[in-house]
Amino acid sequence: MRDHKIQAECQIVTNFLAVQTPTRNSNKNQLNLLEDPRTGLATGATRIILFCSSWHGVCLHTCIFHYKFCGSIHSDDITTAASTATVAKITTAKVSVIITSMACPPHAVVIPYPAQGHVIPLMEVAHALADRGFNVTFVNTEFNHARVVASMSNGVGSGLGRIRLVAVPDGMAPGEDRNQLVRLTILMAEFMAPKVEELILRSGEAAVDGGKITCMVTDYNVGYWAVDIARRTGIPVAAVWPASAAVMVTLLSFPKLIEDNIIDGEDGSTLGEGTFQLSPDMPLMQSAHLAWNCIGDHDQQATLYRLLCDGVRAMEQCDFVICNSFQEAEPASFKLFPNVLPVGPLLTGERNGKAVGHFWQPEDDECMSWLDAHTERSVVYVAFGSFTMFNRRQFEELALGLELSDRPFLWVVRPDIGHGAVHDYPKGFLDRVCGTGGQGKLVSWAPQQRVLAHPAVACFVSHCGWNSTMEGVRNGVPFLAWPYFADQFVNQVYISDVWKVGLKAVADESGVITKEHIAGRVEELMKDAGMRERVEALKKAAHESIQEGGSSHGNFDAFAEVMKNAAPHEVSVRDGGASPGNFHTLAEGMKA
Repeated sequence: MRDHKIQAECQIVTNFLAVQTPTRNSNKNQLNLLEDPRTGLATGATRIILFCSSWHGVCLHTCIFHYKFCGSIHSDDITTAASTATVAKITTAKVSVIITSMACPPHAVVIPYPAQGHVIPLMEVAHALADRGFNVTFVNTEFNHARVVASMSNGVGSGLGRIRLVAVPDGMAPGEDRNQLVRLTILMAEFMAPKVEELILRSGEAAVDGGKITCMVTDYNVGYWAVDIARRTGIPVAAVWPASAAVMVTLLSFPKLIEDNIIDGEDGSTLGEGTFQLSPDMPLMQSAHLAWNCIGDHDQQATLYRLLCDGVRAMEQCDFVICNSFQEAEPASFKLFPNVLPVGPLLTGERNGKAVGHFWQPEDDECMSWLDAHTERSVVYVAFGSFTMFNRRQFEELALGLELSDRPFLWVVRPDIGHGAVHDYPKGFLDRVCGTGGQGKLVSWAPQQRVLAHPAVACFVSHCGWNSTMEGVRNGVPFLAWPYFADQFVNQVYISDVWKVGLKAVADESGVITKEHIAGRVEELMKDAGMRERVEALKKAAHESIQEGGSSHGNFDAFAEVMKNAAPHEVSVRDGGASPGNFHTLAEGMKA
């Protein structure tokens, strides 16, 4: 850990001390210190030790490095400093003060990819780092920052603790569609990168910014520019893969996929419509379901593929890569790439009163009071994440399928879930199922973790986003797996074919998942006792992994400890910042 040493002559240090008018004090050997206005806690760790016989109110107003302090220190409360520093002695009136220095708290800058399914797990990583003594600066785009702040029911400061929210521009116009992921990713490198670098370089200048940034934790999908900044500024960097390890393995296996003629090396397009298997222990995967080929048109897919290739190269510069999964869920993936550390399932949404990172404000009371009125394992929970969109025909079939199931259902219907006319329900649907005594409840956004943990929930109709998948698993809820794009098709394979904790939603010859199919699948899930046993077993494994002594808990502890103690100046920087990083050596050392 780097020591911030006070290099000062007595005369300079004296400038930071002011002798107040003598007043009576019940303890004449007590020094009262100022409080940090942001957190009410000390942000630095410089220790003040007093040796005095009698004095009345010496007050420390500020300090080198802009630290402020709180609390009080007594002359007889002397402890040994954790590090050696230049000592300055000042005698003012009857007071003799010794100022020593200890290392300031580690300070991580956390950068999520600007999408809901990335902000939520990265926010949980931020909370987990804060639990372990880090100050955290959490960097959102201005657009998403405003949404996250607006969703906090108790205001911007609620549930943040040691986390500070910061906004930077993403380069898109105010009314532009942020669902254009390829364009957004390209603009981030141009507009976000310089602001993030400036943030790191200027950190520690203000008394309330958490001190000098000492490390970076970036979403893998942010891309190469974040890692480049970390190397230029000389701070250690870790990448977070917030999706399944299996999908990450497909990215790390680009050379094999090219060599085996699965994909074209230039644009990543599939060569044929077959299946492939990355190892004998991995499941069969559809080449058409490779994540980068499930977004946008061909040109966008080719651009995304090249960005992902850059991301793979950037990963080699990282000191760590951590993944929101657990060993028992994907052992074959972690066997192929043992330096990727499983630290999940991350406890997204489980921290009572803590910020989750929602883009929409959950209708907590509405959801929970409605669920409370239903019997155990009777409710169908339906939610399709933040990106899924339906055309009118499919939206109607879903609505009618839920009605046809004759089961109570809680359905999350985002304001932007439909193409064209939003919420174009079948005629009479709302009156039949959502009126007084009806079987359904519709909300615009839900506190998903709380919903899935509720005993009334029996099954989960899901788009198979990885956050939703992990939340369903850790709450022991079986799935009707209905993927929309990107990595969700691979996740569906794990849900239905590998773990066998859910059923696939299958479209008919016209590409529509019919109301009859939906109702039938729901009924199958309700009656499948074997599936319930399997999902409960996976739930147990998930919980064991994140408890103290579990594999994921231990991995995160070790990762945080190394990042905490890896001083910025110890990171090797060569050729203008193109350092190979310590990813392989540090990760191997942790696992040994």
